Amino acid sequence: MTSSYRTRAGEIAIQESYLQLLDRWPAPNQRHRVSTGEGETFVIESGPKEAPPVLLLHGTASNSAMWLGDVSGWSRHLRVFAVDIIGDAGFSAASRPPLDSDAHARWLDDVLAALSLERVSLVGISLGGWLALDFATRRPQRVEKLVVINPGGVGRPRNVLLWALPLLMLGGWGRRKMMERIAGKPSGDPSPERDAAAGFTELVFKHFRPRTASLPQFSDEALSRLTMPVMAILGGKDAFIDAPGARARLEAHVDDLKISFLPDAHHFIPGQGPQIEAFLVTSPDESG
Repeated sequence: MTSSYRTRAGEIAIQESYLQLLDRWPAPNQRHRVSTGEGETFVIESGPKEAPPVLLLHGTASNSAMWLGDVSGWSRHLRVFAVDIIGDAGFSAASRPPLDSDAHARWLDDVLAALSLERVSLVGISLGGWLALDFATRRPQRVEKLVVINPGGVGRPRNVLLWALPLLMLGGWGRRKMMERIAGKPSGDPSPERDAAAGFTELVFKHFRPRTASLPQFSDEALSRLTMPVMAILGGKDAFIDAPGARARLEAHVDDLKISFLPDAHHFIPGQGPQIEAFLVTSPDESG
């Protein structure tokens, strides 16, 4: 298996930076390393044991530190499980099974079994949104609610390489410009948290080999199998997907759907935690 990291030293640097980010985890937590058919998977658990369980699936070239800004609020009323995706820049196994198979759904079956969870809500962003959709279309009976933020596999993918590769050749300045195109220009005052996250992102760009395979598109029939309540948050300026196209497909094929379309938002959309929490904790009777 080809390593996801360019060098062993780079892998160590990313893992050390990740540990420092986890020191900032804003809620009491337990850390699990569970066995699956794809290898060990790292999970961070927060929140009351009796609360409704929610699995969080981060985006590509990242890890569960992506949820640092949200977990404090969510873990008050939800039992949150932040999962490091296999084959990515976290502490889970390096395995990258084929995307055009049921391998990732079987991996999540194993994760849920190891955590003694039968039915959960899912929250996923980007690649994590694709994984959440993939599981929910294959195992709808196991998904209570589904939240996807700029997920792959629904809208037409954009050709990122046309503009990303030239920027990557321009060193640190180019990487920062690429991040601006993905996430927009930083707003507000600098903070230690933002600096730490930016430092981690810089390490990932330098040392990590992200997935290059295209995410398979979900068929109309697959989307129609999403029978659970679904929230989709889409950014109109997403650099990776055709967000208006994704919106149209979801509206056409998902019955119980709440869309939040933000025309000026990019691929990374901060500040969505409160509306996601409200969606997850509201009962069907209250939402109706």
